[in-house]
Amino acid sequence: MGVTTHGAELHVRAWGPGAEDALAGAAALLGRHDDWSAFDSPTFAATLPSRVKEARRRNPAVRLPSTGRMIDALVPAILEQKVTALEARRGYSTLLRKFGSAAPGAGIDPNVPADLRVAPTPEQWAAIPSWEWHQAGVGPQRSATVQRVLRSASGVERLSQLPADEAGIKLQSIPGIGQWTAAEVTQRTHGSPDHVAVGDYHLAAYVGWALAGKPVDDATMLELLEPWRGHRQRVVRMLQLSGFRKPTFGPRMSIQDHRGH
Repeated sequence: MGVTTHGAELHVRAWGPGAEDALAGAAALLGRHDDWSAFDSPTFAATLPSRVKEARRRNPAVRLPSTGRMIDALVPAILEQKVTALEARRGYSTLLRKFGSAAPGAGIDPNVPADLRVAPTPEQWAAIPSWEWHQAGVGPQRSATVQRVLRSASGVERLSQLPADEAGIKLQSIPGIGQWTAAEVTQRTHGSPDHVAVGDYHLAAYVGWALAGKPVDDATMLELLEPWRGHRQRVVRMLQLSGFRKPTFGPRMSIQDHRGH
């Protein structure tokens, strides 16, 4: 699927297998149904920190996309558990290049990058041998969680039809899926305006510095965001768009590479 801008309009075109489904989901993917009217109301806006209000003023067109594709969001989110973003991207990229498929038109259509890949299907993910996960730097705990999800792939995909809160709760009934993963997934699949990634290595400290001038833990982060329940993810997104950066002292999560072991 390709999206191009023409003035104030977005033009979407799709090709290859699944093109009709892609077009049907394009509006949600582009955030057309993401309603910020309550967030932007004068009464609610008056409660927001100045940093958030200014970020919203400068980014009035921001929308939270909804992909509706559970497995496509779950696999990379699971790969991000307890590792750095660099490690997670490296592992996912390795598996995508090896087990994904060439995107329709790749290498043929000049508008499609020649190396563009489509993520494996649930069946293809499930068929990846354990040593390939290891070679991609994905440990046995994370690969086992992926396999548990895949064993119920059709049921997991149906969670896209539920409200974000209910989908997040049901996701956490799968061993290996906690609050952080459920939030990361529903932010992508449902465009959840409220789910916050509890357990993130950086987020609590970031929100703490932005709202209270000091690092905080997850519980205190949720207390700080509580006045904006229903829009907590919108507040976090605006903080990130504000340009605010927390102090950079302190330990960093180190990158581990066990692929050769």
